[in-house]
Amino acid sequence: MAKSTGNSKVKKKPNADMLIATYMDYVLENEHTPRSVYKFAKDNEMTEADFYKFFGSFEGLRKAIWDKFFENSLSVMEKSKEYAGFSNREKLLTFFYTFFEVLTANRSYVLYTLNESESTIKNLEELKNLRKKIKIFSKGLIQDGNRDKTLKLFQQSEMIFSEGVWVQFLFLLKFWMDDNSAGFESTDVAIEKSVNTVFDVFDNTPLERVVDFGKFIWKERMA
Repeated sequence: MAKSTGNSKVKKKPNADMLIATYMDYVLENEHTPRSVYKFAKDNEMTEADFYKFFGSFEGLRKAIWDKFFENSLSVMEKSKEYAGFSNREKLLTFFYTFFEVLTANRSYVLYTLNESESTIKNLEELKNLRKKIKIFSKGLIQDGNRDKTLKLFQQSEMIFSEGVWVQFLFLLKFWMDDNSAGFESTDVAIEKSVNTVFDVFDNTPLERVVDFGKFIWKERMA
């Protein structure tokens, strides 16, 4: 925002983080998305060109918000000295715990944006980039696990495992959105039980069946 110094105004040059924070504040304060980039820029003492240096549209900005949630979660996890020594199960648990802490810190915005449209598919459109990032993260976990298995027979499919983790995330996201427990303790329990169960099942059940079951659970939860 502009600061007054005498008769002139000194404006801060916007950056991606500033635009994200300004956009989220706008949505929460006005309870609707900005009508145009021009109006949004003018109201926040910048130009359209300032906005377009970082985002091609509000849709791109909204996807970037989820990217930022993911990157912030990874940053917090990787700062922990213990994290590198965790098992894959512990790393996935840590990721979900951390990510949902980030979401909780931004709960009002997340609930608004995921409930904005009556169409679930449309609301999930902005999670496309996040889906890629979570799948890459989970593929890394299974790659580490497969390296420890000398026989290919016991190795897991990276593609199917990563898809299973994504379906699990969607289930937990819906659970968290509906969670009314103090401190969202029920979500923490759901994370622990689901990750432990998934890893146990993955070790003993064909992954295709796990993914099919997860999709069924997700559909039932969204009904």
